[in-house]
Amino acid sequence: MTQTFPLRVRRALDDKALAGALANVSTKLRAGRAVAFESLPDAETIRDQARKAKLDTLRDLPAELERFEGRLLANGAHVHWAETGAAANRIVIEIARAHNVRTIAKAKSMISEETHLNAALESAGLEVVETDLGEYIIQLADDRPSHIVAPIIHMSRADVGRVMHERLGTPLTDDPATLGRYARERLRRVFLDADMGITGANFGVVETGTICLVTNEGNGRMVTSLPRVHVVLMGIEKLIPTLADLDRFLKLLARSATGQKLTAYTSLITGPRRPRDECGPEVLHVVIIDNGRTALMASDNAEILGCIRCGACMNVCPVYTSIGGHAYGDTYPGPVGAVVTPGLRGLHDWSDLAGASSLCGACRDVCPVRLDIPRMLLNLRVAAAPRCAPSWLRLAMRAFGWVVGSPAMYRIANTWARLALRARSRQGWVASLPGPASAWTATRDLRAPAARTFQEQWRKRHAS
Repeated sequence: MTQTFPLRVRRALDDKALAGALANVSTKLRAGRAVAFESLPDAETIRDQARKAKLDTLRDLPAELERFEGRLLANGAHVHWAETGAAANRIVIEIARAHNVRTIAKAKSMISEETHLNAALESAGLEVVETDLGEYIIQLADDRPSHIVAPIIHMSRADVGRVMHERLGTPLTDDPATLGRYARERLRRVFLDADMGITGANFGVVETGTICLVTNEGNGRMVTSLPRVHVVLMGIEKLIPTLADLDRFLKLLARSATGQKLTAYTSLITGPRRPRDECGPEVLHVVIIDNGRTALMASDNAEILGCIRCGACMNVCPVYTSIGGHAYGDTYPGPVGAVVTPGLRGLHDWSDLAGASSLCGACRDVCPVRLDIPRMLLNLRVAAAPRCAPSWLRLAMRAFGWVVGSPAMYRIANTWARLALRARSRQGWVASLPGPASAWTATRDLRAPAARTFQEQWRKRHAS
């Protein structure tokens, strides 16, 4: 984190190309979600059932993790536990060395971004290649994903063409079909040569010990079936109880994320290749990662661990759609990131994120499992206020509480404030405010108050 949150926000707001890309993609994803949910009978009931299944599992998580581990072992998988991201990275490196791995093909995995796995693997002398097209471009550009579902939402076709031209030596073009062909030509070698495949996990089914992976590109199938070693990285919160629950979550996930009824590829992985199987890894390793989740579980915001990483909250958030993902400074952007990042990394360095919300509730409305993100953001604001709020703001809020506690004082203060704002206005707008309030008018004008309040107009109307 090389810049403060306000500086990152200011930089994002000045990026006109980013603003256009965010508006275009988020509008399409919102519209797709709305249409997709119209095709799902009893959608609200399914959302309620999915929420209950997720939260019930979280409440009994230690026992569910033990049951899941038992099923994995019975299926022939090797299970590893990692308390921290660094521990998870070490485990993956040890697995690679034990199996004489040289080249690693990777599918899209947010938790590997969280642990900075690629840098750790490269430091250990291993070649690792992202095979999701968006993540591949991110890797070539030495960048970070800016959206959970659409990692290069912040890049134009010209940006992608320039990155591939500079890093791969391809002819300069912005034609999507041509760029896709260039990527396929290079990734085909990676799929065939890779000794190890690494994926995340969308869900872990306790009932059967099944890992579910959903993708819209064929790379997920290639990564899980061609290399002789498959390593799955999953957070402890990814569990759901049964295959029946999985059916409900799959109906919600794709609709919420991309407006599809179902993703193009849904892979169910239950153990390594068996004697009669034609393909699949010889060895399956599952690394189950905490990395701050247990501490988050013990907080008032434990509910956020029910997130299924669909990204729908980002597409409706007026803050995210104005500043994009990089401004949030860490792996998880948007409303969910504003709760998850302080929960995993600590509130001290990430308290600003809780203020990056209008508390409009749109994120809660679109969340497939109805997570109350506004409530959790308020929890973080309350926790951060004693340490982070400037003294003038604390004094101002005490004064505000005193004023609004008295109807007479509130009316007097309201009258004086209205008169003062109208005196500073020109043609119905206030262009600048003094003191700390100048931060508001630095980027926007303030509508001047009406000459008479609604109550005054109401009394006059009914008196006549």
